[in-house]
Parts: sequence; structure tokens; C-alpha cells
Amino acid sequence: MSDILQEIVAHKRLEVEHFKQQLSEQEIHRRVEPLLDFSVASMSQALATSPSGIIAEFKRKSPSKGWIKEEGRPDIIPLSYQQHGAAALSILTDEKYFGGQDAFISMARHSGVKIPILYKNFVIDEYQLFQARLCGASAVLLIAADLTLSACKSLLHTAHELGMEVLLEMHSEAELDYAALGPDMYGINNRNLGSFVTDVENSFRLAEALRSAAVPVPDGFPSGSYPLLVSESGISHPDTVHALREAGFRGFLIGETFMKTAHPGQALSDFITQLAH
Repeated sequence: MSDILQEIVAHKRLEVEHFKQQLSEQEIHRRVEPLLDFSVASMSQALATSPSGIIAEFKRKSPSKGWIKEEGRPDIIPLSYQQHGAAALSILTDEKYFGGQDAFISMARHSGVKIPILYKNFVIDEYQLFQARLCGASAVLLIAADLTLSACKSLLHTAHELGMEVLLEMHSEAELDYAALGPDMYGINNRNLGSFVTDVENSFRLAEALRSAAVPVPDGFPSGSYPLLVSESGISHPDTVHALREAGFRGFLIGETFMKTAHPGQALSDFITQLAH
């Protein structure tokens, strides 16, 4: 694990223990239990059937660039993304490094967001999965670089028990063993988690290996859409999306390209219009 990632994960362990002191595991389990009677929107199905496949991200800050949109409101921008054609949303919930909160997902839901929302954080403990379900997430991000193979398998199983899907993120050939766990979506991060240097070519390099992974196809997936591949980070032009789609991708996580503009929702709409042409 890289130095920056080690720092983030070490802080996350302390943060989770703090959360457990504020709201016990027993109590958060009790609060989540009644929610399990209600299903959440499927992110994988939304991406598989979407003409754009864009996962628009609400991201106010990053460790490499500092504040991107400190004033960005979770009750306005995510809803605007939905209104302007996003297939799904990603909302950063890490506070120290990304300026996020779990409450941002709740606020987006209360504003009227119905489409799938990815809980984007550094998930290392089962407790965080209950936090994700409690605030209204549809899916959770699991990062291979953060987790042992056995820990990732356990978290994936628990996420499914809670009715959420899993986007499993890999960023190197060394992590391809994790593909055999059979997540709902396979993400390739184009950003090096140590240096934060971004290279979209990473998606093209790993796509064929992932598509060749011997994993079962879940019921209901449209022909040719599984494994469902998601390219993450560094996508700033519709031509890149076209090329990635040709390489087999169906999901495209885009954040800074939209968030750095005055009106992220409109920037998404303009991007989709260019994509269509």
C-alpha cells in the first residue's frame, strides 16, 4: 500500500472507532434492520442500460488538489446531476481528505435524488457498510489496495446481505486476483493511489484481463454487459468515453470535470450532448 493510502487508511481506522463510540454497533444494526425491507435502486442495472453510463461525482475536495468546490451543496448538485441525465451518482463521504460526510447522501436523497448512489469512501470495516445503508446508498466502493482478499470477500458478502451492490476497484495487475470475488461492478482506477498521477490508459491495459475473468454472470444482465466495467478518474472528454466503451466499459465515473465548473449539472448535460454527437 502506498504511503498516502497508508496514511488515509490509518486515519480511517481511528475514525471508525470514534464513530462506534458515538453510535454503537448494536444501535446502528438496530437502525438499519427496518430498512432491509425496502430495496434500493440497482447501480449495475442502471449502468448496463444507460446510453451514457456516466456516474457523476459530488466531490468537493481531494488530497492532491485541495478544495475543488468548497461551497458545493449536496442538496443541489446531486439533484441537478439527476435532472441533467446522470445514470448514477458517486458521493464522497470521507471528511478529512475529501471534505465529505455521510449526511451528504441523506441530503441528496431528501432533495429528491432517486437514482443509484455510490458510497465512496475507504471502507475497511463492516460498520461502514451499515453507515452506507443508513444514509441511503445503493452501492459501496471496496478498494482492493485497502484490503486483504479475505477481508474484501467478507465485506462484499455483508454489503450484499444489506441489499447493496459493490463496485470493486483495482488499479494494477497485482490486484486482478480480487476479480474472482464476483462483485457487481469492476472498477479500474486511472489514478495512482500513491502519487495521484492519472493515466486513462490504465483502463485499457486492464480491461481485457478483467473481461476474461472466469466469474458467473448474474441474472438479468443484458448480453455483453458483464463483467460490468467502470473506468474511474481522469475522464474529461467525450472521445475518451467513446474509446472506453469500445473497450468494453459501461460505467464512467467523472467528478472534477464537472465539479470545477460553475454549474456541474449543466456541465454534465453539455458533456452528454457532445457524447451523443
